[in-house]
Amino acid sequence: MTEQTRQESQAAATRSKHGEFLLPAVANYYDKPIVLDSGEGMTLRDVDGREYLDFFGGILTVSVGHCNPRVTEPLKLQIERLGHVSSLYPTVPTVELAERLARLSPGRLQKSFFSASGTEADETAVVLAQVFTGAQELIALRHGYSGRSLLAQSLTAHAPWRAVPTQIAGIKHAVSPYCYRCPLGATYPECEVRCATDLRELIQTTTTGSVAGFLAEPIQGVGGFITPPPEYFQIAVDIVREHGGVFICDEVQTGFGRTGSRMFGIEHWGVEPDIMTMAKGVANGMPLGVTIATPEIADAFQSMTISTYGGNPPSCAAALATLDVIEGDDLAANAEVQGARLREGLEDLQRRHPRKIGDVRGKGLMQALELVADETAGDRTPDAAATARLFEETKERGLLIGKGGLFGNVTRISPPLVASAADVDEALRVLGEAFDVIDPQAQ
Repeated sequence: MTEQTRQESQAAATRSKHGEFLLPAVANYYDKPIVLDSGEGMTLRDVDGREYLDFFGGILTVSVGHCNPRVTEPLKLQIERLGHVSSLYPTVPTVELAERLARLSPGRLQKSFFSASGTEADETAVVLAQVFTGAQELIALRHGYSGRSLLAQSLTAHAPWRAVPTQIAGIKHAVSPYCYRCPLGATYPECEVRCATDLRELIQTTTTGSVAGFLAEPIQGVGGFITPPPEYFQIAVDIVREHGGVFICDEVQTGFGRTGSRMFGIEHWGVEPDIMTMAKGVANGMPLGVTIATPEIADAFQSMTISTYGGNPPSCAAALATLDVIEGDDLAANAEVQGARLREGLEDLQRRHPRKIGDVRGKGLMQALELVADETAGDRTPDAAATARLFEETKERGLLIGKGGLFGNVTRISPPLVASAADVDEALRVLGEAFDVIDPQAQ
């Protein structure tokens, strides 16, 4: 058996066993899923030896590049020294990370609770809001995504991600600030941001009139990188606070320089959260969720609680090292510069393919293309099939991207923050070739 044949056999066997031993719900990208084997920086390799330029970063998680030695070395040292003790014992990495996050987070956010995922971080935030305010009802956004648990699925307003019809009561979903598909049929800015002002009537007509909080992502990730107008959060948060609620900002995907120039996405909108959640990019792939709150909100939670894996020393060591790289190399600034380059290229691609690319949106290295039937004819019917074809064409050319949106027709482009101009140009070149295949009429 040749080496190539052995590798192909291993890939086929892995795909087969994935189907046999994992839940069918654990879906993979591509008609013939890639079996990844190793990575370095911006590059991933499969078991067949093929290399791919990674422009999805493990769902916006690999902040500073795959297997970055400035993260993996401190991680290995920590694992060799102390791996696990649970939250019942303070450790130096855990406390140092909490102190670091208090410095980096906007406003008065100071006290953290560590968990193992973004789902747990959002659940903790909801409990904090309910305990602090004494109210129970929560406002979330349509097209939002909060995780896999029953509460998180209840917060999620995205039917494909809801596994069961019975959901937790007391959660109301406001209209999304989805300008391209405005649910109110309005056009920005003539709309006067009605998606935000509608929160007042939502609270007054569908709740007791007093809410615990408003949970929202600055840019809706799974929803397809839906990016609100500049005024949105100031209006929305003021209304929620008028009705006794606190603002829970979900930075799981937007945090840690992703949106460019700032450490956290909400800073672009000039609103200070009362509670903030983080995960994904904080530790470059190690499991870590964070809920950080103002002192008075944190101190209101007096019940006993524990997290067996939250704040474990290896994950915290990885997070501290990741933050060293992000701050030391000013990767938020790089995300702004390379994000602008990427955005310019995507808008040029839209001009070349005006029929298929209905919208380009996002901030920094968090950009999206929404594919539709025929934008030039005014037909914005979501084209998930075109997105699927785009995925296959970019894969064959060695580029990995992501997708999202309620209808599966949004391409999510979000490389590690270490992406260079050359990386962006190569990704744009491949995207251009792929679009020429799926939209030949534009040529």
